[in-house]
Amino acid sequence: MASRVYIKDSLHELARHFDFAGEGELEALADCLPRYNGAPRQVYPIVIQDKLRERGSIAPVFAAAVWGLVPAVTKPSDRRLPLINVRCENIATHGLTGPAYRSRRCLIPVSGFFEWNHISPGRAKQPYAIAMNSDLPFALAGIWESWRHPAGIDIRSFAVITCPSNEIMKTISERMPVILGRQDYERWLSPDPNPANLMKGYPAELMTIWPIGMSVNSPRNTGPEIIDPIVWHPKLGRGS
Repeated sequence: MASRVYIKDSLHELARHFDFAGEGELEALADCLPRYNGAPRQVYPIVIQDKLRERGSIAPVFAAAVWGLVPAVTKPSDRRLPLINVRCENIATHGLTGPAYRSRRCLIPVSGFFEWNHISPGRAKQPYAIAMNSDLPFALAGIWESWRHPAGIDIRSFAVITCPSNEIMKTISERMPVILGRQDYERWLSPDPNPANLMKGYPAELMTIWPIGMSVNSPRNTGPEIIDPIVWHPKLGRGS
């Protein structure tokens, strides 16, 4: 499960880390970052393959997209909720996700993500922040779609792909988002219709995880203190 992320970098810092991507719609997102408690239905910067305006060629470029995939075939009367996550095991064969997986994959730049662990019956789930040991931004694997609203507006949306957890994530969750190494960005964005071997648990030794406070539970809380570590005693509960 991947239902909350954080991006502690400014827009320009993020762009520098993903400097292979054209600016595209980046400036339209200037007021969105940093974001310390990012939830579905919000707009995020993603990297897709698109036509560069200045050259007219296809290349990686930043785009604005809503977290919550709305398949292109969705009808206005459809009551199904947008897809926040998509399991890697059936992404290629599922009718709603297969087309996007084969030709509309994306990178989702983040600084980290959150997961919750059910410590014991009767207690609230303990939230954790997960990031890279390097403290650098990284990319989650995703797919994107463009859906035409009845008002005639094209809305781009995306979903995060998940896979079975690696060793560090297994301590709190059975699943984790697919994290792509920088060496795999090009192939993930390429015309390859099925880069299935990239959808796997990221090396646990390159990641770090720490308990955080309960304020992350509400998307209304958006300050940088959300990712501050707390002392967690499994038998006693939350410390400080």
